[in-house]
Amino acid sequence: MEQQQTAGTDSELSAPEFAAQGQRLGAVVYFSSASRNTARFIANCHLDDEGIDVFRIPLRPKDPPLNIRQPYILIVPTYGGGSAKKAVMPQIKRFLNDPANRAGIRGVIASGNTNFGEAFCMAGDIISRKCNVPFLYYFELMGTKEDQEKVRRGVVDFFRNHPES
Repeated sequence: MEQQQTAGTDSELSAPEFAAQGQRLGAVVYFSSASRNTARFIANCHLDDEGIDVFRIPLRPKDPPLNIRQPYILIVPTYGGGSAKKAVMPQIKRFLNDPANRAGIRGVIASGNTNFGEAFCMAGDIISRKCNVPFLYYFELMGTKEDQEKVRRGVVDFFRNHPES
């Protein structure tokens, strides 16, 4: 039985921003800053049409925390202009520092700016290493239509090939 978030307490599970249509395969959790670049990318992937629940990590500290207890792929932008200490946003760190949230991560996808050079998509590298999950895909800034399609297909294929028992 699934719980929906109603009061925003830590013990309640969060409702997806976009609920899976049809058979539920898995979930995507993403972070997007006020620019909403990652949010637009995610919306254009139409993952809910493929049976993927989509959850957004809250932007503001006063927002109710995200509590997810199902397998998910994390999609994050990279910040910090090349600094490893600033590559992963505090909101993402806070989400992953909850052991119950961290238990569901199965892979990571990252966006970045090629102007960062070797630090391009560094957030994905950091999260992959710290959470011991595969770095599945990367794209630049808001991504292209091809990136959207690759992520859509890739997320679906990942969950079909890695069903939870």
